[in-house]
Amino acid sequence: MSKNLIPTESERRIRPDGLSKVSGEMKYLTDLSFPNMLYGKVLRSTEPHAEILSISIEEAEKLSGVRAIVTYKDIPGLNGFGLIFPDQPVFCKDRVRYVGDAIAAIAADTEEIAEQALHLIKVEYRKLPVIDSPELALRLDSPKLHEQGNILHQSKYQKGDVEQGFRDCSTVVEETYDLPRQMHAYMETEGGIIVPETNGNLTVYVGTQHGFKDRFQLARILNIPEENIRVISSPMGGSFGGKDELNIQPYGALLALKTKCPIKIHQSRSESVKSGLKRHPMKITMKTGVNENGEIVAHKVKIIADTGAYATLGPAVLDFAIEHAPGPYIIPNIEIEGLSVFTNNGVAGEFRGFGGNQITFALEGQIDRLAKKLKMDPIKFRLKNLRKTNDLGPLGQQVVPTNGAYDVLSQISKSPILNKQNDKEVSQNWKVYGKGIALTMHGGGLGVDRIDPSGGRLTFTRKGKIEAAFGFEECGQGILAVIETLLINEFNCSVQDIKIIIGDTDLVPISGSSTASRATSMVWHSLKRMEASFKTQLLELAQKVTRVPINILKMGPNGIWMKVNGREDKLMMTYKELAQKMPRKQEIIVQTSFDFPISPDAIVGGSHYLYSFASVLAQVEVDLLTGKTKIIRLDQSVAAGPVVNPLGYKGQIEGGGAMALGYTLMEDSIMEKGLYVSDNFDTYLIPTICDVPYQLNVAPIESLEDEDSFGPRGVGEIGTVAVAPAIARAIFDATGCWINKLPISPEYLLKLINSRR
Repeated sequence: MSKNLIPTESERRIRPDGLSKVSGEMKYLTDLSFPNMLYGKVLRSTEPHAEILSISIEEAEKLSGVRAIVTYKDIPGLNGFGLIFPDQPVFCKDRVRYVGDAIAAIAADTEEIAEQALHLIKVEYRKLPVIDSPELALRLDSPKLHEQGNILHQSKYQKGDVEQGFRDCSTVVEETYDLPRQMHAYMETEGGIIVPETNGNLTVYVGTQHGFKDRFQLARILNIPEENIRVISSPMGGSFGGKDELNIQPYGALLALKTKCPIKIHQSRSESVKSGLKRHPMKITMKTGVNENGEIVAHKVKIIADTGAYATLGPAVLDFAIEHAPGPYIIPNIEIEGLSVFTNNGVAGEFRGFGGNQITFALEGQIDRLAKKLKMDPIKFRLKNLRKTNDLGPLGQQVVPTNGAYDVLSQISKSPILNKQNDKEVSQNWKVYGKGIALTMHGGGLGVDRIDPSGGRLTFTRKGKIEAAFGFEECGQGILAVIETLLINEFNCSVQDIKIIIGDTDLVPISGSSTASRATSMVWHSLKRMEASFKTQLLELAQKVTRVPINILKMGPNGIWMKVNGREDKLMMTYKELAQKMPRKQEIIVQTSFDFPISPDAIVGGSHYLYSFASVLAQVEVDLLTGKTKIIRLDQSVAAGPVVNPLGYKGQIEGGGAMALGYTLMEDSIMEKGLYVSDNFDTYLIPTICDVPYQLNVAPIESLEDEDSFGPRGVGEIGTVAVAPAIARAIFDATGCWINKLPISPEYLLKLINSRR
């Protein structure tokens, strides 16, 4: 079943953090302050690749107001961090590999003094050759950036005989697609406060997507037990994957331990650009062939990803791209090869879509080119090759049966934009109009062979609250609203009856990372596992207190209700009253822990079991004189199971679509010889409200197959994935120009248009 997202009055509930955000009352972690707080700054490399000959901090130490300076000599534990491979130095000792590398950190009485002290630290470099492209990194005569060489990760998948498959094809398309480096561009840059406690522990008030993983990494660096570190990770002003990795935490922690004072570090935009993660630039070559019946027979893919100087989650991003290279299509002969390559460019890592955006742009470009060559309607061509409900996953693994690909494609094909000529589409001398569609699938969770635990806890508190605790973070995606909605639905309670705790490693159970479109699904699964036991214990307590038979008691708004036949149900006792009568030694606590569901037979690392699907329809206006593209309309149909929070669901898809407009039309974090060309938003442009089309329509498809018991899937990423290929196809419809690189800047498009004249 599909429906337009028009919430009912009850579904328009204001999100728990909504009023404080729009009023400005909310204190983000970078807004906090503490007594005796000092300000921290990090000295980063000015060279993309160099040997460090000497580091002199003596002059900076003499500056009045400087309280401490730390370098590699001050690290008591592991001088390295990274979610999977701890290959990024906290402080560089003898070599820098990119301009974000840290060399020293300063604590001072004011931010201005700390900034002044940075300029007094003398670092002597011996410049080394800059490896500024994967092609250069792969040359045999290039210097090794790491001990194992310049290849971080290599992965392959093969099925059938791809060369024989191409010999059986009547039509073959081969193209290379260039995808850019993109900034996360969150409003709140990396920052927070690290507080040394009187008992020797540390409290880390820094936005992150995985507080427990941060705690683990910090414990290794500081050489102290994890239990001595408390990470408070919410709220934060956006992340999109960019704060999934450590950023300023090690520097603030080292300074806090040395000075015994709270340390505040909040990066400027320029500092964030230089040291923060980016979306992986990729060069993808695809060769795809069909037979005379229009069936895709062979598909050959080569992916080269620029992972920058260090690993972070580069291998997982590449594996995800490889997995999604066949997309939702049935192809008998496949050969996919991927390389993730070290360079002296900025570190590329986790970013909303996680490699799916890049590979989907290439794949859907191939599908559109083949449909055009075959003179077939692009939707009919897709339907002809589409996976069926019980087909295996893209890499031959078992997946939960789903007809989502067909459902979203069928839904988008009903658009009046596709089925009748719009008055606006009549060309006006220098303006032309076009429309295009694209399709994608997106795996949820971290995938097979990846540690992916989850869980939650329910408590009936002494204050009469139904308390839900999860180890997730609120990074703007609306997880608080999801938890609130699910609690109200599961227990028929009111907003006033519940208390939600997230983002604090001292107070919550391990629930895994707030990433990979997994949080909504895992909250749903957790509550399903805890619901019966929690209800039973609560009603048994109510029976004991009221002496009313348990079979006529039920949970309801504000307390325990009694079912009365033929009349309105009666409120027997409020939750507060029940809590006051609860025996002193009695506790009602239910906890669960489990792993995200994975495919039972997946053989390629990271392969997924649960998939969401989306189709996108884009309508564009192209100015032939300037090359500027305007998006008139952007529709998305999404199959991700039942909708938990209609407004949140719509916000995620619309917001993802707006972010994807930037990726498609304007965003490219260009680097020249290892240096960022743009380090601020005066020259790195992102979409404004003027760039977002007035018409953004979201049509969810909520139905699941009868045997599917996995509930709602997350939609935080999928709204970004297929926007670019839909716009590219619409531009072709308007201009006759095929697009093989992003962003589609006016200069690039104008050059293509003029080449056709």
